[in-house]
Amino acid sequence: MQVYKNYIDGEWVDSASGKTLDVINPATREVIARVPDSGPADVDRAVKAARRAFDQDGWPQTPARERGRILFRIAEYIRRNAARLAEIETTNNGKPLAEAQGDVADAGNCFEYYGGLATKIHGDVLTVPDNAMALTLKEPVGVAGQIVPWNYPLMMAMQKVAPALAAGCACVLKPASLTPLSVMELAKGIEECGVPRGAFNVVNGTGGNVGMPLVAHPGVDKIAFTGSSEVGRLIMREAAATVKRVSLALGGKSPNIFFADADFEQAVEGALFGVFLNQGEVCSAGSRVLVQKPIYRKLLDAMVERTKKIKIGPGLAPDTKMGPLISQDQYDKVLSYIEVGKKEAKLAVGGGRPKDLPKENERGFFVEPTIFYDVDNQARIAREEIFGPVMSVIPFDTEEDAWRIANDTPYGLAAAVWTRDIFKALRTVRNLRAGIVWVNHMQPAPVEAPWGGYKQSGFGRELGPHGLDEYLEVKHVYINMDDRPIGWYK
Repeated sequence: MQVYKNYIDGEWVDSASGKTLDVINPATREVIARVPDSGPADVDRAVKAARRAFDQDGWPQTPARERGRILFRIAEYIRRNAARLAEIETTNNGKPLAEAQGDVADAGNCFEYYGGLATKIHGDVLTVPDNAMALTLKEPVGVAGQIVPWNYPLMMAMQKVAPALAAGCACVLKPASLTPLSVMELAKGIEECGVPRGAFNVVNGTGGNVGMPLVAHPGVDKIAFTGSSEVGRLIMREAAATVKRVSLALGGKSPNIFFADADFEQAVEGALFGVFLNQGEVCSAGSRVLVQKPIYRKLLDAMVERTKKIKIGPGLAPDTKMGPLISQDQYDKVLSYIEVGKKEAKLAVGGGRPKDLPKENERGFFVEPTIFYDVDNQARIAREEIFGPVMSVIPFDTEEDAWRIANDTPYGLAAAVWTRDIFKALRTVRNLRAGIVWVNHMQPAPVEAPWGGYKQSGFGRELGPHGLDEYLEVKHVYINMDDRPIGWYK
């Protein structure tokens, strides 16, 4: 069993208390590793190291070209170690290996993209009145506290770390306590690739003992958080005391809209992929499937038949398409929502625990992919984020009906629309209140394009140039070119 330490100030160290947390394989409940159970003292140590790297040791002044080269080296490290990192991710998180391989590839692409963007940070020359000129400079925010979730442990961590390092910020990263292993393995590579001492730190522990002290620490200039809307609200309140910059990537209840003229085979696959990917533990999951009435029954029947064939099992098995949920708490939560759904709507398929699991996986947190139909949009299963493989199928008549139902949610992270009619697609795109809208697809998140939501799905953006801007301050420089006195106090 692997025992990990925190990575602080260029050193591998135990928590100040010496306590540890068990890390399990959700497919078997086996303890596979231990990490430090850190607290405020460890956070303080990491923040002070990051502060020194930023304020004294010259990391922000490192030439952009050199920062870019470091990020390129990290990208290559990820690619050289992709098979090992993906296997660790699957073992710790439970997701199918093919999905973990895609996540690792995305992490490598992220460092490559921001490595190239490091040399493209620039301000503007502005036209101003009088005999003067104005410039804007873009400078790193400072020390960034970064808190990541357990559903995409490596990918979402690197979506924060890569742009922060490219901008010249110093990082204190808190992995999810349930899934820290891929991040800890990659930390070895980040050290090896030349990130200077203190510019990148990793502190393991729970949200209460590490996450909130990181948010509250006066030495932290910015917090980037991905997780639930509930915790996001707590972070906003805590960050207000020191007026930190905050970016929040929160939950969702995304509509996946199928018009009658959609390509049928694409529609079936797109509906299932939208909600059953990663066991449904996806903030952008298309869990509200809106289907136009002329194809409602046909699409429902096809989805049910296809769902019955989804192979559930351990993520490392080559034929697995859906792995276990992450924990006992999440398992209980999803099953409780399924029981609610049985009272609110009609159950088409699933609704329990798979019956044909291998013996070594009988204690794993497995739940069948589940479809409810004839769901009212006011039902709890249509309004609350379940974060599991539970689909709510909702009928609609017209375009306007689809837009109304889709927008009738406190969330606004993502949406998708399926149609052969480009004009209908564009009308729908314009009328949806969501930060990401896919047309004839569901879930792609290229590093080149921004990710973030409207309403209670958060604010700020990750990925693309916008993701870099989150780690930059804009400084206005005014230059007077008139050597005469101002003349106010004559």
